[in-house]
This record gives sequence, structure tokens and C-alpha cells, in this order.
Amino acid sequence: MNFSLFPFPPFLWLPIFVFLFATRIPCCLSNPDFYASCNTSQFVCGSIAAGFPFWGKDRPDVCGIPGLKLKCKNDTPTIEIKDETYRVLEIDEQSQTLRIAREDYMDGLCQPQLKNTTLDPQLFEYVPGYKNLTIIYGCPITVVPALFNCRISGSASPEGYVLPDAVGPGYCYRSVFVPVSELNLATAIISLSSLEGSLKQGFQVKWKVDDTTCTNCIGSKGVCGYDHLSKETTCYCLGQFIPTKTCTSSPDIVPDIPGGKSSKVGLGVGIGIAGAAAVCIGLGCWLLLIRQRRKRIAAQTKSKGQPTPPSSKGEPAPIINFSQTTPTYPSLNSDLEKGSTYFGTRVFSYEELVEATDNFNPSKELGDGGFGTVYYGVLNDGRVVAVKRLFENNMRRAEQFMNEIEILTRLRHKNLVSLYGCTSKRSRELILVYEYVPNGTVADHLHGNRSKSGLLSWPVRLSIAIETADALAYLHASDVIHRDVKTNNILLNNNFQVKVADFGLSRLFPNDVTHVSTAPQGTPGYVDPEYYQCYQLTDKSDVYSFGVVLIELISSLQAVDTNRHRLDINLANMAVNKIQNHAVNELIDPCLGFEKDSAVRKMATSVAELAFRCLQQERDMRPTMREVLEALKRIEKENFVSEKADVVDIKEDDVGLLNNVPPFSPDSIGTTDKWVSSSTTTTTTNTSSS
Repeated sequence: MNFSLFPFPPFLWLPIFVFLFATRIPCCLSNPDFYASCNTSQFVCGSIAAGFPFWGKDRPDVCGIPGLKLKCKNDTPTIEIKDETYRVLEIDEQSQTLRIAREDYMDGLCQPQLKNTTLDPQLFEYVPGYKNLTIIYGCPITVVPALFNCRISGSASPEGYVLPDAVGPGYCYRSVFVPVSELNLATAIISLSSLEGSLKQGFQVKWKVDDTTCTNCIGSKGVCGYDHLSKETTCYCLGQFIPTKTCTSSPDIVPDIPGGKSSKVGLGVGIGIAGAAAVCIGLGCWLLLIRQRRKRIAAQTKSKGQPTPPSSKGEPAPIINFSQTTPTYPSLNSDLEKGSTYFGTRVFSYEELVEATDNFNPSKELGDGGFGTVYYGVLNDGRVVAVKRLFENNMRRAEQFMNEIEILTRLRHKNLVSLYGCTSKRSRELILVYEYVPNGTVADHLHGNRSKSGLLSWPVRLSIAIETADALAYLHASDVIHRDVKTNNILLNNNFQVKVADFGLSRLFPNDVTHVSTAPQGTPGYVDPEYYQCYQLTDKSDVYSFGVVLIELISSLQAVDTNRHRLDINLANMAVNKIQNHAVNELIDPCLGFEKDSAVRKMATSVAELAFRCLQQERDMRPTMREVLEALKRIEKENFVSEKADVVDIKEDDVGLLNNVPPFSPDSIGTTDKWVSSSTTTTTTNTSSS
């Protein structure tokens, strides 16, 4: 125990311990009313009645799980989940399910909190049969008629409509996704009354409470409750003062009679036990303090005569940056943790990074994502860095923080961004320090603030595709899945060399399983549809996302754009449809010279075909990342060979790459192998004839 953390002088510790135990323990030991309170009281509000694991109103908190508090107002029960209020429409204790609805949508579409529907994964999970529906606000006037009009504060337009799945707002002001019944999904998208009705019907969730203890408790004629000390489900028994797992037939303490002697005896025994325990603990702590002081004095005396070597137990050895040797700072040692927690990477102090970023000046922001904001910074040694400041310092962020460090420090590839260091997990904030990549992202150059520079010629784009595929293939060979492949995470240096970044959603991919089951994460427009439906993550999920990147590279279009026609909002769907309908020319960016340059036309068509294979709905139909890399290199090499041979422009043969392919419908994707075989043969024939 570290006594330096206590803000009290030593002579006050013993009385404080005595006070805490004398006031805390007897309350637990001498309160036999928990059984009566939880046995007789139920939460009742309107037509809803609930017992364990719920509590609220007349039902005390010892009778239910902390996150399952119910409230009642005007005979309307509600529950709060992740800071969002839901109306409780039904409770089925047999199936352990709740039917809830967004409270802010009960009076119409124009009163939302503009927050997504997010469950606490520790307490709830969705019941099958529901699908996310996205409500989008503040959209500019488009060719698609708005489903409703709402003047939301901050938006420039009252136009709004809905889409299936969870998608981003695009050029609209905000978007909110809410689960609705799959049976109502189709009509909810086109009918305002059906949409409002579906929202009021709500959706079902299952509460995740281990009912084994509760079942055993009820079987032993006890009452289920919650022990706030052990933070576990417990059992309250008639005549027993101490919570237990099950009730015994002959309790140690006789049943309490209000006002009788047994209650007073129990109280006295509880106070006596608590007082004795407090005195023993206080004396033990006092002796421990004296012992620690003697050790500290002895250590200080020893250190005056002989310095402690870096490898001794007196202080952790300085951690050296793997990228380059830089001076270490003695002040950092107090911020380090023992062991290999940081996998050999440098640990920075929070104050050093505050100075490097000018106190995280907003003018130095390079961008932000789902987990943090990135700032431009300059370290004391003169190095320019990108400082990623995670949004929250909680357990989930800390886990993500350590995950990213572990992955980045064990991987070495020329097309992966390098990690320079981090703060301690116990620091005021969780911060990562990367190499600074100065030339923006691929997204910036395709359809962002650098798109008018015209620097992304076709050779540059093909090189970007090859280098990105090389980095992803390396990750997969290292049993790592990126999970968030997109053009915003592909950085470019001044030579337009790729640096794949943002492993914030990465997970180590176990060798002994075929997939990792997780909650769906990622960026709308890039998420593997099979992963989103089945929650199954594989390396083929990265392949699908990379297929979207390939389409972006040949089209310069965004992955999701609500300004496009309704059927073309999702770029992957748009690309698959155009390729199947032999309209690749409508997909290619006109600035690339597709119509005039036969080499560009041939390569872009081949890349489109490769992207089509990556975008297959079934993951088994997609190639591996290594196969994608080899295909891209082959496309580049065939063009180089063709240029060396001074190939003439045979436009009809080039068009024949796709015209010889039989038409496909979305239902016939399973025959893609024939197309791949046919296309490959045609390409070889054209090259030879050329």
C-alpha cells in the first residue's frame, strides 16, 4: 500500500480506519431488512412491473444491478443507457428481454438528441430481427425528395431522409442511427407515418446478467439482490445478515423480530466485530509504515555511497526509442511502469507533449477520427511529429492504447507509419507520438482540399495502390487485421510514398481461429457487409475495404456521398452495378485520360475488375491480400512491357476486356470465377497480339 497517496498525517490514519470500518461494516452486518425490502417491493409504473435485476422508485438499489435503474414519470417507465433515455414498453423476465424506444422520437422526428443508439455491451445485446436505420438531418436539396422537414439548430437546410444501415451524414448536417424491425424497414424508408410508427414500436434488447446465482438463490428460498461491495449478484436470506450465494436451512443468526432482542444482539455483534477488525488493520498499517520508512532510510544511506545501476530494482531502466537514439530524461522514470508494457518504445511525459504541441493548439490539428485528435508537434530534440491524443482516458481507451502500441512496435515495413513513443497508461492523458507524414492523405488528394493540385496522375495512383496492398499483405502475414482501411488512413510523404496509419481499430488475429467475433466497427462505406451482418471479422474484411479504396483511386469519388443518386450513395454498390453493366467508362475519373490513353484504359479496366473481385458480398469469393498485391504488380508490369514493345492503340480489343463477359445480375455473383478466368485469358491474348 502506498501511504504517500493519503493526504492525512500518520497519526490520523488509525482513527480514520476505525471510523470507516465502524460505520461501513455494521451497516452491512446489522441490516436484515434487505430480504424484506427486495422480497416485497417491485418497481411498478403504469402497466410495467419488474423485479430483479431492475430497481428504482420504491425498490432500493440493493435489489438490482446498477445499470438497470428504472424511472417513472406520469406512469411512463424509462431507462437510461449510455446517457440516452429510452421508454420501456415491455419487460419479459422469462426471455430476459426489454422492448425499448428512443424517448426523443416518441413525439416526432424533430426532437432528437442527435446521438446514435448505442448499448452498454456489458449489460445489453440486440435481439435478432432488427436492423439499423439512419435518419439524416440538414441535407441540401437533392434529386431525392426529402422524407421529412426539420429545422435543427446548426443545420443549413431542413431537408431530411432515411437510409438502411448505419451511414455517415455526407454533406448533410447530422445523422442518427436507430434499430427498427426488419419487417418494417422497407416501408419506414419511404413512408413518414411508417417510420414514426416503427420508432414508437421500439426494439428489443436482451439484458446480460448471469442468472445462475439468482436461480440458486430462489431455489433456496432467498431473494436476489446486488452486493455493492463485491459488485456481484447476491442472495438475501430470511434471518441472515450477511449476503451469500444461497440460503442455508439453519442460519447462523436467528430471524429478526422488529424491536426484539435479536436485532439488538445482532447489531452489537456486528459493531464488535467491525471495531476489532478496524483496530487490527490500523495497527498492521502502522507497523507497515514504520517498516517502509526504515527501508527508505537504509536505501538512501546506501545510495549516497554507491550509485544504483540502471538495471537494478531501484529504478526502471530508461527506455530507448527504436527509431533513433535520443537523450532520455530522468524525469520520465517516474512515469514508467515495470515490465515490458510498452514493448521497447519511448515513454514521453505529458508536459513534454503539451510543450511540443503548444498546449494542443487547435491551429495545429492535423485531423481527427473515432478515437482521437492528431496534432502537429515539434519535440525538444527538433523532430517533427504527429501527436495522437485519445479522446477519453477510460478502461476501453487504455486497452485500445496498449493494443496500438503492441502492434506498431513489433511491425516494421516501409509503408507503415512509425511509432516514436507514447505516454504512460497512468498518465493524465493517453497519447501516441508518430512520425510526421507531411503530404496529407490520399483522400485529401482525391476529393479533399488538395484535389485540385492534379498531382495524382495514373502512375502515382497505381503506385499508391501497390504500396498500400503491400503494407496490408504484410499485416495479414503478421496475423494482424487493420479493420479500418480507407483513403483517410493512407498518408503520403513528399515523394507520394504510402504510409498506412491509424491502427486504432486493429486487433491481433489469433492463429487458431477463422474469425474474430466483435461488435461491428469501422467507417461507413468501407465496412465488409458480411462482417456487419454476422459480426465476423477476417482478413477478407480488409480486402473488401481495399476494394473500395481501389474504386476511389480510379474514380476520385467518395466512399459515401448523399449528394449522389439514391442508388449510388454507396460507392461500392455503384461500382459493382456499373462494372456488371459494362459501364466502366462512367466510373473512371475523366482527368486520367481513360478515353484517349490506351494504356490507362487497359490498366484502369483491369483495376476495376480486381476491385470487383474484392467487393464480393461473400468473403470466400474475394482474393487474399497477397493475391491482390500480385495482381496489381502484374498490371503494372504488363503495361511496362507493352510500352517497351511500342504497342499500338487497339481500342476494340481493350473494350473487349469486358464486352466479352456475359452480363451479371447481383444474384449471379457466384459465377465470378468464370469472369476472372475469361478476363485473364483475354488480357493475355491482347498482350500477345499487341
